[in-house]
Amino acid sequence: MEKYFYLVQLAIILIAANIGGLISTRFKQPAVLGQIIVGMILGMGLMVKTEFIGDIAELGVVFLMFTAGLETDVDELKSSSKSSSMIALGGVVVPFTLVSIGTYLLTRSVETSLFMGIVSTATSVSISVQTLREIGRLRSRQGITILGAAIIDDIIGIVLLALLLGVLHPTEGAHIVLVIGKLGMFFALTYIVGIGISRLLDRFCEKLNISDHVVTYAIVLCFLLAFASEELGVAAITGAYFAGVAFSMTKVRHKVSHDINLISTTFFTPVFFVAIGMGVNLFSAFQAIGIGLILIILGSLGKVIGCGVGAKLTGFNKFEGMQIGLGMIPRAEVAIILANLGVTMNIITDKEIAGVILMVVATTLMTPSLLKWSFERESAMMAPKVQKTAVSLAVESTK
Repeated sequence: MEKYFYLVQLAIILIAANIGGLISTRFKQPAVLGQIIVGMILGMGLMVKTEFIGDIAELGVVFLMFTAGLETDVDELKSSSKSSSMIALGGVVVPFTLVSIGTYLLTRSVETSLFMGIVSTATSVSISVQTLREIGRLRSRQGITILGAAIIDDIIGIVLLALLLGVLHPTEGAHIVLVIGKLGMFFALTYIVGIGISRLLDRFCEKLNISDHVVTYAIVLCFLLAFASEELGVAAITGAYFAGVAFSMTKVRHKVSHDINLISTTFFTPVFFVAIGMGVNLFSAFQAIGIGLILIILGSLGKVIGCGVGAKLTGFNKFEGMQIGLGMIPRAEVAIILANLGVTMNIITDKEIAGVILMVVATTLMTPSLLKWSFERESAMMAPKVQKTAVSLAVESTK
């Protein structure tokens, strides 16, 4: 009986995810917000987040980012690479500076403040991706830029972490060149595999009659690249995203996207967002309200200001820059992983990691609503202009 109890757990999680999503949409909020909240409710003694549930959740975020890659316009991604880089740089420098200064004023520790500054730079784009998908803006210019910038700022954060460890722990510093080398290997591997797969599929898909099995091959590539990226020091979701980008350049992208969406949205992705909520320990988080508020306020402002300035410098208007900044606010698994590393190496204490958990809770909950509001506000602002243009054209046609 106990052997198959995980089936009951999954059934409860899926029902809770659907109920939470329905309630959230009823209040005109993204479904992901409701799924995270019901996860927090389940995690308050009603259900334990087991290792199995955690593994299913990891598959959920991998599928989510793979889908985001499938829906990416590669030409738009290339054209936005310059702006994504500038936005990512701003989204690292400003929150790192603000959080480091704020943490130093509270702790008077240079090591702790610099480390917490690095923790604040990590973006968990999965929350923004799901919200942008729900409101139909994932393929917008802002949506694609958010994806590109989030990937780049994670890489900058990894390099900064390697440099800081090299200074604080010289024995770890010997690995800095290795870390940067691994990053280079990952992107070289991704480029070669991506180009190779897209060309092979377009050339042989019809000849070998493999179209019925192409989704299986897509999942295999997704898993392999996700594993490779994790092994080479980049988050697994980055490999999954680029696997999706590779298939977005093939003739079978619509079939793959449809079938993967069906698998992801009905099972894996809801489990992922409920599991995020289940993993939150609110009691521990509120024990570090001081450091938590620094991370939430200064970290969020840093993302909005830094990314907004980067966006403005690369051709976006102020409102679009704010939307991109809001999309870069959420922090989740990457920030917690970095914080755990800091505790292991005695750079920060349990108090700081509790503050990180509080930041994760706050940014995860507020981002979907803020993003949805910003795009609705943009549509409301554009409506009078569109109406005015239509009137002008009508007047011109009568002359």
